[in-house]
Amino acid sequence: MGNDVIHKIKLAVIAILAILVLIIALQNTANVETKILFATVTMPRAILLFVMLAIGFVIGWLSGARYSIKTKD
Repeated sequence: MGNDVIHKIKLAVIAILAILVLIIALQNTANVETKILFATVTMPRAILLFVMLAIGFVIGWLSGARYSIKTKD
């Protein structure tokens, strides 16, 4: 029974986060200019937020993988 409650809580958190992401994306449709080294890229702010989120996720995942490999040795 405990796993069922935890599973429902996880689903609720995922649903809330998905709705929050949707709201943020819909409210940030204006184009922004972003300078990346010597290039200037114009894109919707929502895309920029998603790219930064993805980069942060990858960095966190790689950092966590490195840490878990160190602790297993």
